[in-house]
Amino acid sequence: MSEFLSRPGAVEAAEPDAGVAAHYGNPLAEQRALARGEAVVDLSHRGVLTITGPDRLSWLHSLTSQNLSGLKPGDSAETLLLAQTGRIEHAIRVVDDGTSAWLLVEGPETQSLREWLDSMRFMLRVEIADRSDEFAVIGSLGELPVAAAAPGGVPLVWVDPWHEVVQGGYQYAGEHEHPAAQWTWRESLIERSRLGEFADVPAAGVLAMEALRIASWRPRRSSEVDDKTIPHELDWMRSAVHLSKGCYRGQETVAKVHNLGHPPRRLVMLHLDGSDSVLPEAGSPVVSGDKQVGRVTSSAMHWELGPIALAVLKRTTDPDATLTVLAGETEVAATQEVIVPVDAGSVAPPPRLPRLGLSAR
Repeated sequence: MSEFLSRPGAVEAAEPDAGVAAHYGNPLAEQRALARGEAVVDLSHRGVLTITGPDRLSWLHSLTSQNLSGLKPGDSAETLLLAQTGRIEHAIRVVDDGTSAWLLVEGPETQSLREWLDSMRFMLRVEIADRSDEFAVIGSLGELPVAAAAPGGVPLVWVDPWHEVVQGGYQYAGEHEHPAAQWTWRESLIERSRLGEFADVPAAGVLAMEALRIASWRPRRSSEVDDKTIPHELDWMRSAVHLSKGCYRGQETVAKVHNLGHPPRRLVMLHLDGSDSVLPEAGSPVVSGDKQVGRVTSSAMHWELGPIALAVLKRTTDPDATLTVLAGETEVAATQEVIVPVDAGSVAPPPRLPRLGLSAR
């Protein structure tokens, strides 16, 4: 259990964030403080792995979706570990300190990711360790008031690349100004023995973080991903996939869907009717008429936008369709804000074939 849970008013979060505070008594006020960069979020339930050795970056580069071979000390990146079918298995946040690559992952994924990486070492010069018991993750929108850990001489601060399209990435969302432009999220590693230094630092619960994340259209592994999800469906190509790097597991599907096909589903943000004061839970069905067209993946009460949610819908769902979310026995009207458009994918121009009957001159 986190030290932050001993603060006055702390209420523990449910899964997938059990072990840290959902809020400290006033979620909306905490959200405003977090948005202003005046509060931190306890994420000490997250997993922390290290990969040490001279082959660490080239090895990770060969296994995952992002170009990591040129990562310099202090640089941040996001990468996905995909199945052969292109489906997302792990989402990994990476920061390198010149000696070790530090991987930040959702807590329940830590052991399975470590075991899989161990199985892929072969004769390479890499060593993998679980450092979750030594280091805690603290989230913020802006600089921390406490110095981050720097065991290798480089502060271990992961800066979320979601705020812009990374080199080699691709954005499906058509907004002129993407809402992530203001998403200055970062995750800092702190020695657990130093968490007492945050005693006087204002804290926001994970509910505040989730509301701001949803409003920034930012996907999360434990929320938006199921056993069929491919990166295109969540617009995750913008920060976690390099389209022109070498081969990696799942790369064929990534290229085929992006160049020649369409993702079968697409991420949207829903603006929910708050008349009944009901916030749909993750997994709540989204229907159009009498047909289910998707499901809610995460929801929150935003301090400016009101009740909002991310949902994954069938790709062909009409962007102008009237949608309803079934929240238990309550029907909640929802307005769709398109993130991944219906025509996402098929970016490669059709091949120009010679006309029959024409001879070359």
